[in-house]
Amino acid sequence: MSDSTSSAQPAAASAAPKSGRRFEGQVAVITGASRGIGLGIARRLNAEGATVVLTARKPEALNEAVAEFPEGTALAIAGKADDPAHRAEVFDTVAEKFGRLDVLVANAGINPVYGPLVDMELDAARKIFDVNVLGTLAWVQDAVHHERLNFRENKGCVVTLSSVAGQIPSEGIGFYGISKAAVSHLTKTLAVELGPDIRVNAVAPAVVKTKFATALYEGREEEVASAYPVKRLGTPEDIAGAVAYLASEDADWITAQVLTADGGVVTAGGSA
Repeated sequence: MSDSTSSAQPAAASAAPKSGRRFEGQVAVITGASRGIGLGIARRLNAEGATVVLTARKPEALNEAVAEFPEGTALAIAGKADDPAHRAEVFDTVAEKFGRLDVLVANAGINPVYGPLVDMELDAARKIFDVNVLGTLAWVQDAVHHERLNFRENKGCVVTLSSVAGQIPSEGIGFYGISKAAVSHLTKTLAVELGPDIRVNAVAPAVVKTKFATALYEGREEEVASAYPVKRLGTPEDIAGAVAYLASEDADWITAQVLTADGGVVTAGGSA
């Protein structure tokens, strides 16, 4: 809130614009990054100077993704996002090779079922919650508590991936939406607990054109996009730009926020 009667200029008003390489010298871990949104985020952070560590389940896809980055600026570590041993391997490797962690993007998520909640197998619900919610929390816990990453000392930043499905009911992906509502609240709670040392924010996309979301638009993309004021679906680059902003010094006064990146569809009365 500004004071219009004050004659003093805020310090930020005279600050120089941020460089196009906002993550120069920084190290970022991005989970679920062999393709889609995660890979898009890794590309954007790397283009702005970060050394990126990509994680995902399948080694072949992950190695193929990392091969596109400039030599020495990206590292692949395969494993399951909800596996404690995998998380330990990732953070131990980052500590040994780089000695620091600056940005953690908790992107890994699953939605193995489609249909009404009343018919949902509870084991599937438990798996979704384990990966999407408890997995996100575990990545943050392990990063914060790792003794050699200096995440707090580096004034680290966490960006989680929520969804507009966590804001409004979305047909067929109800429990996924429930898990993402939990991620949004988890994000806000972590931000309060970890401030002032670590900022924590989330990005909540609507439908983004990835393999993960294919069932939501395949064969009817134009129809789905017609509900969006911008008249198109999202791309990984759209979400990567939002994540890069929240992870950068440009957002240094922003924490505990969920940035909806949905082409206006929720406001227009649509759903995920």
